[in-house]
Amino acid sequence: MLKDQIPVIDLNSADSDKLLDETWREIGFACIIGHQIDPNLFVSMRSLLKRLFALSDEIKAQYLISPDNYRGFIPLGFFTPNRKEITGTGADAYEAFKLHWECPPEHPVRNECSLYGSNRWVKDLDDMGDIISAYWDACDVLAGDLLASVAKSLKIDFEFLNSTFQAPLTNMTLLRYPSTPQEFEFGIHPHKDTNIFTLLHPDQNGGLEIKSPDGSWVEINCPEDALVINTGEMLELWSGGYYTATAHRVINRGSDRYTFPYFMVPNHKVVIEPLVPTINGFKNSVMPVGELTAEVWRTNWPEEKPNDHEFDLGSLS
Repeated sequence: MLKDQIPVIDLNSADSDKLLDETWREIGFACIIGHQIDPNLFVSMRSLLKRLFALSDEIKAQYLISPDNYRGFIPLGFFTPNRKEITGTGADAYEAFKLHWECPPEHPVRNECSLYGSNRWVKDLDDMGDIISAYWDACDVLAGDLLASVAKSLKIDFEFLNSTFQAPLTNMTLLRYPSTPQEFEFGIHPHKDTNIFTLLHPDQNGGLEIKSPDGSWVEINCPEDALVINTGEMLELWSGGYYTATAHRVINRGSDRYTFPYFMVPNHKVVIEPLVPTINGFKNSVMPVGELTAEVWRTNWPEEKPNDHEFDLGSLS
């Protein structure tokens, strides 16, 4: 169980599947080594983020997100966590650039769901697309390996799980957290991720904290080349409650913090529901991936409130 640090798991070890299974059940967070992602990609990504967020406000304004295109720059303090269970919390102290799975123009899924489309590459950074695509491809491979481990541990057909990611709503957020100003409570508010897995190379400046079973907050510290992997509410539901989605937050007390989390999300048509018998007391519900994702994006906008629905939006319950 979590005491003062999350476990470090080597994917090359013979018992990695067992250790991952135990960790997803008890904590929902782990530091992963042996992941086969080239450390130079981490360096390239962080360098890219520093150049991206150093661009002028005039350039950033050309790529601002809009309610009908959730791709591009998100200004500092722009979004508020419009959630019933966390009312009273102000805007989050980060600026960001949002990316989604690069849907081919001729792909039929574009006609099925407005969430699919093309990313907006900043022309002032001519290597942006190549760097991000290389890192994204590496994350796709690792995410597939993690999914295979889940299938093995829960005795679920891997081919079925894998088939739900043929046109994924997987997305990535490029983030800069300044040292949290006094007028902000959080870099990002306490929340649970609503996806399958989140893959994050943590900034060594720290600031990422997870909520322990006793209600205290524990800062995550990982080896420099490790990845933080956490389970989201979709995987918690797929697993019938055996795996846990854990609340986390960012409070940046140091210099600028740069991160680029990859959020693994299935196709918009997928309806998440338990694939194994649920544990006693688990809330048996469904999560329609497309509807949930669209609602999360919509309610990020100031003044937008969540509609009545049966699924949570990164809840703390």
